Amino acid sequence: MVYYDRSFNRENSMNNWYIYIVRCSDNSLYTGIAKDVKKRVEEHNSNDLLGAKYTKYRRPVKLVYFEIYDSRSEATRREIAIKRLPKKNKERLVGGNS
Repeated sequence: MVYYDRSFNRENSMNNWYIYIVRCSDNSLYTGIAKDVKKRVEEHNSNDLLGAKYTKYRRPVKLVYFEIYDSRSEATRREIAIKRLPKKNKERLVGGNS
């Protein structure tokens, strides 16, 4: 898994926001934002109500990348930027071969 630490303050980790990328069973990539990445990935894999509609039919998903930000607005800006990337660039970001 690729991990990018952007001035991560471990003492304040509960206040951090994460952008994450999961690889779906069909090899597609899904990008999201969360305060608790582990819990969010579990929701994608097991909860029809809380998991994203996109990942519901592409289970299981596996966490392949995440970044840490101090604020929701920073994380949201990065999430949008990643979602706008072509798949080739996303694969490069997560260390894939495509």
